[in-house]
Amino acid sequence: MAGHESASEFFAHHLTHLTVGSGFWTWHLDTLGMSALLACIVGLLFWVAARGVRVDAAPRGLTSFAEYIYDWVDLNVGDSYQSKDRRFMNSLALALFCWIIAMNAMDVVPADLPSGLAGLAGAHFWRVLPTADVNSTGAMAFVVIIFVIVAGIRAKGVGGFLHEWIAAPLGGNPLLWLPNVLMNFIELISRPVSLALRLFGNMFAGELLFLLIALFTLSAGPSLSTVGLFIVQVIAGVAWSIFDCLIIVLQAFIFMVLPVVYISMAEETHG
Repeated sequence: MAGHESASEFFAHHLTHLTVGSGFWTWHLDTLGMSALLACIVGLLFWVAARGVRVDAAPRGLTSFAEYIYDWVDLNVGDSYQSKDRRFMNSLALALFCWIIAMNAMDVVPADLPSGLAGLAGAHFWRVLPTADVNSTGAMAFVVIIFVIVAGIRAKGVGGFLHEWIAAPLGGNPLLWLPNVLMNFIELISRPVSLALRLFGNMFAGELLFLLIALFTLSAGPSLSTVGLFIVQVIAGVAWSIFDCLIIVLQAFIFMVLPVVYISMAEETHG
Protein backbone atom coordinates (compact mmCIF):
# COMPACT_ATOMS: atom_id res chain seq x y z
CA MET A 1 0.00 0.00 0.00
CA ALA A 2 1.13 3.48 -0.73
CA GLY A 3 2.45 5.17 2.38
CA HIS A 4 0.86 8.52 1.54
CA GLU A 5 -2.62 7.04 1.14
CA SER A 6 -5.12 7.82 3.92
CA ALA A 7 -7.68 5.31 5.16
CA SER A 8 -10.56 7.08 3.40
CA GLU A 9 -8.59 7.23 0.14
CA PHE A 10 -7.69 3.55 0.51
CA PHE A 11 -11.35 2.53 0.93
CA ALA A 12 -12.54 4.83 -1.86
CA HIS A 13 -9.96 3.41 -4.25
CA HIS A 14 -10.68 -0.25 -3.49
CA LEU A 15 -14.48 0.15 -3.51
CA THR A 16 -14.72 2.09 -6.77
CA HIS A 17 -15.82 0.31 -9.91
CA LEU A 18 -14.34 0.70 -13.36
CA THR A 19 -17.33 2.20 -15.17
CA VAL A 20 -18.52 3.64 -18.46
CA GLY A 21 -21.66 5.69 -19.04
CA SER A 22 -23.55 7.74 -16.49
CA GLY A 23 -26.75 7.70 -14.47
CA PHE A 24 -29.01 4.72 -15.06
CA TRP A 25 -26.84 3.60 -17.98
CA THR A 26 -23.67 3.24 -15.93
CA TRP A 27 -21.95 -0.07 -16.68
CA HIS A 28 -19.61 -1.66 -14.15
CA LEU A 29 -17.02 -3.14 -16.48
CA ASP A 30 -15.17 -4.97 -13.72
CA THR A 31 -18.34 -6.69 -12.49
CA LEU A 32 -19.37 -7.66 -16.02
CA GLY A 33 -15.86 -8.77 -16.96
CA MET A 34 -15.25 -10.86 -13.86
CA SER A 35 -18.72 -12.44 -14.01
CA ALA A 36 -18.26 -13.45 -17.64
CA LEU A 37 -14.70 -14.67 -17.09
CA LEU A 38 -15.64 -16.82 -14.10
CA ALA A 39 -18.69 -18.21 -15.91
CA CYS A 40 -16.42 -19.25 -18.79
CA ILE A 41 -13.94 -20.86 -16.39
CA VAL A 42 -16.69 -22.82 -14.62
CA GLY A 43 -18.17 -23.90 -17.96
CA LEU A 44 -14.74 -24.93 -19.25
CA LEU A 45 -14.04 -27.02 -16.16
CA PHE A 46 -17.32 -28.91 -16.54
CA TRP A 47 -16.64 -29.37 -20.27
CA VAL A 48 -13.24 -30.87 -19.46
CA ALA A 49 -14.88 -33.07 -16.81
CA ALA A 50 -17.49 -34.28 -19.31
CA ARG A 51 -14.75 -35.10 -21.82
CA GLY A 52 -13.22 -37.38 -19.22
CA VAL A 53 -16.29 -39.63 -18.91
CA ARG A 54 -15.55 -43.24 -19.85
CA VAL A 55 -18.18 -45.97 -20.07
CA ASP A 56 -15.60 -48.67 -19.40
CA ALA A 57 -13.90 -47.08 -16.39
CA ALA A 58 -14.74 -45.37 -13.14
CA PRO A 59 -14.55 -41.56 -13.20
CA ARG A 60 -11.35 -40.04 -11.84
CA GLY A 61 -9.97 -36.63 -10.98
CA LEU A 62 -12.01 -33.66 -12.20
CA THR A 63 -14.67 -35.93 -13.71
CA SER A 64 -15.24 -37.67 -10.39
CA PHE A 65 -15.40 -34.34 -8.57
CA ALA A 66 -17.91 -32.93 -11.08
CA GLU A 67 -20.12 -36.01 -10.71
CA TYR A 68 -19.97 -35.69 -6.93
CA ILE A 69 -21.11 -32.04 -7.12
CA TYR A 70 -23.93 -32.92 -9.51
CA ASP A 71 -25.16 -35.77 -7.29
CA TRP A 72 -25.05 -33.46 -4.26
CA VAL A 73 -27.00 -30.76 -6.11
CA ASP A 74 -29.53 -33.35 -7.31
CA LEU A 75 -30.00 -34.57 -3.73
CA ASN A 76 -30.68 -31.06 -2.45
CA VAL A 77 -32.98 -30.20 -5.35
CA GLY A 78 -34.94 -33.40 -4.73
CA ASP A 79 -35.62 -32.32 -1.14
CA SER A 80 -37.48 -29.21 -2.33
CA TYR A 81 -38.72 -30.11 -5.80
CA GLN A 82 -40.88 -33.20 -6.03
CA SER A 83 -41.30 -33.48 -9.82
CA LYS A 84 -39.79 -36.61 -11.36
CA ASP A 85 -38.20 -34.60 -14.18
CA ARG A 86 -35.61 -32.45 -12.45
CA ARG A 87 -33.25 -31.88 -15.36
CA PHE A 88 -33.91 -28.16 -15.71
CA MET A 89 -33.92 -27.59 -11.95
CA ASN A 90 -30.66 -29.51 -11.54
CA SER A 91 -29.06 -27.50 -14.34
CA LEU A 92 -30.24 -24.19 -12.85
CA ALA A 93 -29.14 -25.11 -9.33
CA LEU A 94 -25.78 -26.45 -10.51
CA ALA A 95 -25.07 -23.33 -12.58
CA LEU A 96 -26.05 -20.97 -9.75
CA PHE A 97 -24.06 -22.83 -7.11
CA CYS A 98 -20.83 -23.23 -9.08
CA TRP A 99 -20.91 -19.75 -10.61
CA ILE A 100 -21.61 -18.04 -7.29
CA ILE A 101 -18.91 -20.10 -5.56
CA ALA A 102 -16.42 -18.92 -8.21
CA MET A 103 -17.49 -15.29 -7.84
CA ASN A 104 -17.55 -15.37 -4.04
CA ALA A 105 -14.07 -16.94 -3.98
CA MET A 106 -12.65 -13.70 -5.40
CA ASP A 107 -13.16 -12.26 -1.91
CA VAL A 108 -9.96 -13.95 -0.71
CA VAL A 109 -7.81 -12.29 -3.39
CA PRO A 110 -5.34 -9.89 -1.67
CA ALA A 111 -6.78 -6.37 -1.51
CA ASP A 112 -4.05 -4.61 -3.48
CA LEU A 113 -3.55 -7.25 -6.16
CA PRO A 114 -6.55 -6.42 -8.44
CA SER A 115 -5.92 -2.67 -8.49
CA GLY A 116 -2.19 -3.28 -8.99
CA LEU A 117 -2.79 -5.52 -12.02
CA ALA A 118 -5.39 -3.07 -13.33
CA GLY A 119 -2.84 -0.29 -13.04
CA LEU A 120 -0.45 -2.24 -15.29
CA ALA A 121 -3.21 -2.34 -17.91
CA GLY A 122 -3.89 1.40 -17.57
CA ALA A 123 -7.06 1.12 -15.44
CA HIS A 124 -7.30 3.00 -12.15
CA PHE A 125 -9.94 0.73 -10.56
CA TRP A 126 -10.86 -2.94 -10.73
CA ARG A 127 -13.02 -4.86 -8.25
CA VAL A 128 -12.83 -8.62 -8.64
CA LEU A 129 -15.78 -9.58 -6.39
CA PRO A 130 -18.93 -9.44 -8.57
CA THR A 131 -21.26 -10.49 -5.74
CA ALA A 132 -20.25 -7.41 -3.74
CA ASP A 133 -22.02 -5.36 -6.43
CA VAL A 134 -25.77 -5.17 -5.78
CA ASN A 135 -26.35 -4.71 -9.51
CA SER A 136 -24.90 -8.18 -10.10
CA THR A 137 -26.86 -9.97 -7.38
CA GLY A 138 -30.00 -8.04 -8.30
CA ALA A 139 -29.71 -9.11 -11.95
CA MET A 140 -29.32 -12.77 -10.96
CA ALA A 141 -32.31 -12.56 -8.61
CA PHE A 142 -34.40 -10.87 -11.32
CA VAL A 143 -33.69 -13.72 -13.75
CA VAL A 144 -34.64 -16.23 -11.05
CA ILE A 145 -38.01 -14.53 -10.52
CA ILE A 146 -38.64 -14.58 -14.28
CA PHE A 147 -38.13 -18.35 -14.09
CA VAL A 148 -40.58 -18.48 -11.17
CA ILE A 149 -43.27 -16.64 -13.16
CA VAL A 150 -42.69 -18.80 -16.24
CA ALA A 151 -42.87 -21.97 -14.12
CA GLY A 152 -46.18 -20.83 -12.59
CA ILE A 153 -47.71 -20.07 -15.98
CA ARG A 154 -46.38 -23.32 -17.44
CA ALA A 155 -47.87 -25.39 -14.60
CA LYS A 156 -51.27 -23.64 -14.35
CA GLY A 157 -51.76 -21.82 -17.61
CA VAL A 158 -52.19 -18.07 -17.89
CA GLY A 159 -55.75 -18.21 -16.57
CA GLY A 160 -54.90 -20.35 -13.56
CA PHE A 161 -51.84 -18.23 -12.75
CA LEU A 162 -53.83 -14.98 -12.85
CA HIS A 163 -56.70 -16.56 -10.92
CA GLU A 164 -54.37 -17.30 -8.01
CA TRP A 165 -53.34 -13.66 -7.94
CA ILE A 166 -56.92 -12.60 -7.18
CA ALA A 167 -58.11 -15.67 -5.26
CA ALA A 168 -55.17 -16.51 -2.97
CA PRO A 169 -54.37 -16.36 -0.13
CA LEU A 170 -57.51 -14.65 1.25
CA GLY A 171 -60.14 -16.33 -0.93
CA GLY A 172 -62.10 -15.55 -4.10
CA ASN A 173 -64.52 -12.95 -2.73
CA PRO A 174 -64.45 -9.96 -5.15
CA LEU A 175 -63.97 -7.67 -2.15
CA LEU A 176 -60.68 -9.44 -1.47
CA TRP A 177 -59.30 -9.29 -5.01
CA LEU A 178 -57.33 -6.10 -4.44
CA PRO A 179 -55.78 -7.27 -1.11
CA ASN A 180 -54.87 -10.57 -2.77
CA VAL A 181 -53.16 -8.82 -5.69
CA LEU A 182 -51.28 -6.50 -3.33
CA MET A 183 -50.11 -9.36 -1.12
CA ASN A 184 -49.01 -11.46 -4.11
CA PHE A 185 -47.19 -8.49 -5.62
CA ILE A 186 -45.36 -7.81 -2.34
CA GLU A 187 -44.43 -11.48 -2.08
CA LEU A 188 -43.17 -11.53 -5.68
CA ILE A 189 -41.05 -8.39 -5.21
CA SER A 190 -39.69 -9.40 -1.80
CA ARG A 191 -38.16 -12.59 -3.19
CA PRO A 192 -35.63 -11.05 -5.60
CA VAL A 193 -34.92 -8.24 -3.14
CA SER A 194 -34.13 -10.67 -0.32
CA LEU A 195 -32.10 -12.92 -2.64
CA ALA A 196 -30.06 -10.02 -3.96
CA LEU A 197 -29.49 -8.20 -0.68
CA ARG A 198 -28.61 -11.33 1.30
CA LEU A 199 -25.81 -12.33 -1.05
CA PHE A 200 -24.64 -8.76 -1.62
CA GLY A 201 -24.68 -7.86 2.08
CA ASN A 202 -22.65 -10.86 3.19
CA MET A 203 -20.02 -10.56 0.48
CA PHE A 204 -19.71 -6.78 0.74
CA ALA A 205 -19.24 -7.09 4.50
CA GLY A 206 -16.53 -9.69 3.93
CA GLU A 207 -14.79 -7.41 1.46
CA LEU A 208 -14.90 -4.52 3.95
CA LEU A 209 -13.40 -6.66 6.68
CA PHE A 210 -10.47 -7.65 4.47
CA LEU A 211 -9.87 -3.96 3.75
CA LEU A 212 -10.00 -3.17 7.47
CA ILE A 213 -7.40 -5.87 8.11
CA ALA A 214 -5.24 -4.38 5.36
CA LEU A 215 -5.33 -1.02 7.20
CA PHE A 216 -3.14 -2.41 10.00
CA THR A 217 0.02 -1.39 8.18
CA LEU A 218 -1.33 1.55 6.17
CA SER A 219 1.01 4.57 6.29
CA ALA A 220 3.27 2.83 8.80
CA GLY A 221 7.01 3.32 8.50
CA PRO A 222 9.68 0.70 9.23
CA SER A 223 9.72 0.02 12.97
CA LEU A 224 9.30 -2.75 15.52
CA SER A 225 5.64 -1.83 15.99
CA THR A 226 5.10 -2.15 12.25
CA VAL A 227 6.46 -5.71 12.35
CA GLY A 228 4.04 -6.51 15.16
CA LEU A 229 1.13 -5.01 13.23
CA PHE A 230 2.16 -7.00 10.17
CA ILE A 231 2.09 -10.24 12.18
CA VAL A 232 -1.36 -9.36 13.54
CA GLN A 233 -2.46 -8.52 10.01
CA VAL A 234 -1.33 -11.89 8.67
CA ILE A 235 -2.97 -13.84 11.52
CA ALA A 236 -6.22 -11.88 11.22
CA GLY A 237 -6.19 -12.24 7.44
CA VAL A 238 -5.68 -16.01 7.56
CA ALA A 239 -8.33 -16.45 10.27
CA TRP A 240 -10.90 -14.40 8.39
CA SER A 241 -10.06 -16.14 5.11
CA ILE A 242 -10.84 -19.51 6.70
CA PHE A 243 -14.13 -18.24 8.12
CA ASP A 244 -14.92 -16.45 4.85
CA CYS A 245 -14.66 -19.76 3.00
CA LEU A 246 -17.65 -20.96 5.03
CA ILE A 247 -19.59 -17.82 4.09
CA ILE A 248 -18.64 -18.27 0.43
CA VAL A 249 -20.10 -21.78 0.32
CA LEU A 250 -23.11 -21.02 2.54
CA GLN A 251 -24.23 -18.02 0.49
CA ALA A 252 -23.90 -19.98 -2.74
CA PHE A 253 -25.92 -22.82 -1.20
CA ILE A 254 -28.70 -20.45 -0.08
CA PHE A 255 -28.87 -18.80 -3.50
CA MET A 256 -29.06 -22.27 -5.05
CA VAL A 257 -31.81 -23.64 -2.81
CA LEU A 258 -34.21 -20.69 -2.60
CA PRO A 259 -34.91 -20.46 -6.35
CA VAL A 260 -35.75 -24.17 -6.29
CA VAL A 261 -38.16 -23.56 -3.41
CA TYR A 262 -39.72 -20.54 -5.16
CA ILE A 263 -40.26 -22.44 -8.41
CA SER A 264 -41.70 -25.42 -6.54
CA MET A 265 -44.15 -23.12 -4.73
CA ALA A 266 -45.09 -21.41 -8.01
CA GLU A 267 -46.05 -24.76 -9.53
CA GLU A 268 -48.30 -25.69 -6.61
CA THR A 269 -52.01 -24.90 -6.64
CA HIS A 270 -53.20 -22.73 -3.77
CA GLY A 271 -56.85 -22.54 -4.64
